[in-house]
Parts: sequence; C-alpha cells; structure tokens
Amino acid sequence: MHKKDILEKLNKIKKVHIPIIGDIMLDHYSWGEVERISPEAPVPVVKIIKDEFMLGGAGNVACNIKSLSSSPILFSIIGKDDYGQKIKQLLKHNNIKFFLHQSLQRSTTLKTRVLAQNQQMIRIDRESDSYLTSEELLAIKQQIDKIQQQYIIISDYGKGCICPEILEMLQTKKLIVDPKAKNYPFYKGFYLLTPNKKEAEQAANLKITDTNTLIKAGKIIISKFDLENLIITLGPQGMAIFQKNEPIYHLPTCAQKVFDVTGAGDTVIAVLAIGLANNLDLISSAILANYAAGLVVAQVGTATTSLQAIKKHIQNSPKIKLTKLN
Repeated sequence: MHKKDILEKLNKIKKVHIPIIGDIMLDHYSWGEVERISPEAPVPVVKIIKDEFMLGGAGNVACNIKSLSSSPILFSIIGKDDYGQKIKQLLKHNNIKFFLHQSLQRSTTLKTRVLAQNQQMIRIDRESDSYLTSEELLAIKQQIDKIQQQYIIISDYGKGCICPEILEMLQTKKLIVDPKAKNYPFYKGFYLLTPNKKEAEQAANLKITDTNTLIKAGKIIISKFDLENLIITLGPQGMAIFQKNEPIYHLPTCAQKVFDVTGAGDTVIAVLAIGLANNLDLISSAILANYAAGLVVAQVGTATTSLQAIKKHIQNSPKIKLTKLN
C-alpha cells in the first residue's frame, strides 16, 4: 500500500464514540537523581525531585482515543481510596466520559515507577486481581447494557474487571481485545485479538522463534479461539496480521527510536478501533496503528499521539513495506 493511499484514509477519519471496558489503573512516576549508593545495602539512593500521576491500563486507552480526536466511554472499577479519587480527577481533567464502580472490597490499582537518569530503577505494584463480586458485576453490567456502538475495546490487564459474565453479554458486539493469559479460556468468537509476542506464545503454547513458528502460532490461535482476526504485536519486529481464510501479512516497525514501550499496546488498540469504526479495512487500520505505536515508544512513560502527528510521521517515514508471509 502506498503512503498516498494510507494518508487519504487517515484524512477521512472522523470523530467516533468508542466504549472501553477493562482494568483502569493509576500510573505514578517518581523522578529523581542518583548520586550515591546506600550504606545499608548495595542499592542506589534515589533523591526524588518530582512526582507525576497518569492514567494507565484502560485509562491510557481512553486517553489515546481522546488525543486522536474521538470520544472514549470508559467502564471500569476502582477502590474507595485516594488513588481512585485521583483517577476520577484525571478523567474529568481530560474530558473523558466514564462510569467507575467504586468498590469497598478492592483497592485501586497503582503502579509506581521510580526513575533516575532517564532509567527505570524499580516498579512497585499495589493491586487487587480477584474477579468481580456479584454486586460489582451487576453494577457494571447495568451500565454496559446501554452501549449502542458495535465496536468495543476490551482492555484486559488481568485485574478482575474482565470476566466470563461480561464477555458473554457482549457476544453480539465486535470486540477488539487486548488480552491477558488468565482469561484465555473465555476468549471465544471475538472480532479481533491483539496479543503481544509473549501473550501469543502463551495462547498457542508455542515458542515464536522465526517466521514459520509465528505463522503456526497465529493459525493455532485463530482456530483455538474461533477468531475473525488476530494481530500479534512483535515489538521491534512490528506486527503480524492474520485474517480468517485470508493471506497473512507482516508490518515492520515504524519506530525511529525506542525509549519506553509502556502503553504501546494501548495506542495500537485505540487506533485500530477508531479506524474500524470509521469503516477502514483491518490492514489500513493496522498500518495506522503501527505508525502511532512508533511515535509513542519514542517517549518515556505512558504516552499518546494525535492524528496530525501520525500524518507527519507517515510523510517523513520510508515507504510502507507490507509483506505477505504465506
């Protein structure tokens, strides 16, 4: 596909409403400096200079959709704690429509990353990952039952919001799923699954070491989960696109430099959903998502991009190399 063609399709993208159901979390970044080693243990002493809070998980997907000039509608669960309130504040600040059930049984997911000299020193996770209680499930089901849109993003981080009951009630929708291994038994008949390489290996029970094993793993996943489509993201190697009874394609990465892959999958699934909801075909949507991912991995932390930035990136990048694998 020529760059001119993909740019024409990008220019046709209009504002759409994209529901997102999944695990929201709060990303906490503590930025500091290291000048000495601790006398108590052989570890660096980080002097914190500033703290930053950002929306993570399904929240980052919503931020990506918002930054791409569309309207996310977020459904998730938080704890009755300060971190949950912070998430609400950030969603309101970003003008993101949301329904968050506030639970007394679980805590809000918080991921704290300590960084110094532009390197991540340690990550500390506070989270609950049990499935929803009957009360929590009922509250969320009552809200998502009102969804009118056909394309829905399932942002599964394995923290409990995505469960068999939620997936079952959405079986008539076109689900675009960012998967987690713990829920593979419940992924059946979906429109699109977007695992990374490790997740694809888990799903296929096969190590991906070359093109042949990549193709074999993709075919196993398509068959095993009765999928219409599958996109395996391969990090520095780009992504592979599988469509039932169609040729398999490979897209090389569009990243010019990589600082942090955090949240790249969120960007990919957001762009895919917007493209598909705008009636773009899967290949064109994947190409746009690939360019978008190339932009966000060049930034530190969970990042977003814009339609204008993607357009500029396409214009300044080499020719699109879409390779048929079979």
